[in-house]
Amino acid sequence: MQNVKIVLKSGKDQSVHRYHPWIFSGAIKKIYGSPAEGDFVEVYDNKDTFLAVGHYQPGSIAVRIISFKNVVPDTGFFRDRIRSALNYRKALGLTENDHTNVYRLVHAEGDDLPGLIIDFYNGVAVMQMHSVGMYRLKTEFTGILKELLGEKLTGVFDKSEETLPYMSGVKATNEFLYGNAGPVTVMENGFHFKVDWTSGQKTGFFIDQRENRRLLNEYTFGRQVLNMFGYTGSFSVYAMKDAKLVHTVDSSASAIDLADENIRLNFGNDERHQAFKADAFDFMGDINGRYDLIILDPPAFAKHKNVLSNALQGYKKLNIKAIEQIKPGGIIFTFSCSQVVTKENFRKSVFTAAANTGRRVRILHQMGQPADHPVNIYHPESEYLKGLVLYVE
Repeated sequence: MQNVKIVLKSGKDQSVHRYHPWIFSGAIKKIYGSPAEGDFVEVYDNKDTFLAVGHYQPGSIAVRIISFKNVVPDTGFFRDRIRSALNYRKALGLTENDHTNVYRLVHAEGDDLPGLIIDFYNGVAVMQMHSVGMYRLKTEFTGILKELLGEKLTGVFDKSEETLPYMSGVKATNEFLYGNAGPVTVMENGFHFKVDWTSGQKTGFFIDQRENRRLLNEYTFGRQVLNMFGYTGSFSVYAMKDAKLVHTVDSSASAIDLADENIRLNFGNDERHQAFKADAFDFMGDINGRYDLIILDPPAFAKHKNVLSNALQGYKKLNIKAIEQIKPGGIIFTFSCSQVVTKENFRKSVFTAAANTGRRVRILHQMGQPADHPVNIYHPESEYLKGLVLYVE
């Protein structure tokens, strides 16, 4: 480790003592040494007391803390962290599951590995590094996964091209680091899905909606379902089990093709399903009571706080459309995956939308991310997925 020492301003160490894993640039008093982006650094308070070890990066978040103990973060250290994450998923019943073979293996700060995401897709581990420090360790992570997963691992794919900080200048290439496989078919709660990590959003599939998709099954019997922002059609597949009809809408032609393919994987050429390539707001402009269950799962409207206000307006506008036009007695599953939108922000947007319509609306469920996307109790920002199930009269 390069001997780089970061000293914090007086009083700016409080969040570290509360085990928050981020140190902001404004808290730094002095840097001893010249760290490059991704270097390990040691953090001290203004009285020269050791606080933490982490990865350095220029920008607002200057240090992502790896450990609050004075350790050397070598391969053995990261092996222990990833083994701990794997054991946690074993305890959840995800690693030896006859009905589900897709899960999140490492969830960044939620597993004390800030900047690292690893998703497991029926043998293939897809990694996304969100920091240069973690990206530098991709070879070590590949070796650790091979060691811990053994024969269960058929490939490791690095998908960091889009996720590394663009100012870093590091040019990542999406590629296999081990093995080489095309898209795979995974199983989730007994349903089958084709996953293409090379072209898909995130790591290829929205694993974080697994339990919310299961909940959807409780409300679809005999209903006419509209799945907005359908992407892979995963909500549509679950809805097809008992619904009268299911319509999937997405602005991407490739997403529509994948949704159709996933419906065929599970239900063949079932005429109850139809997919539409269309803008969400245009499509919802005049659906006029046709549907009695609507799913709103848009991409993140806000990735930074400076666009939070616009994002909240977007959620309000979208939910107004749905609440206005759903059939009386209808159900709405509505979500936000924007990290900067708090549960309170989102709920207020939906409340404002309901108030604008004048309809009677009740909350049936409040939803979040599943247990394999754990929320670090010291890092509330890791709770990013919010959802409500509404009953509209």
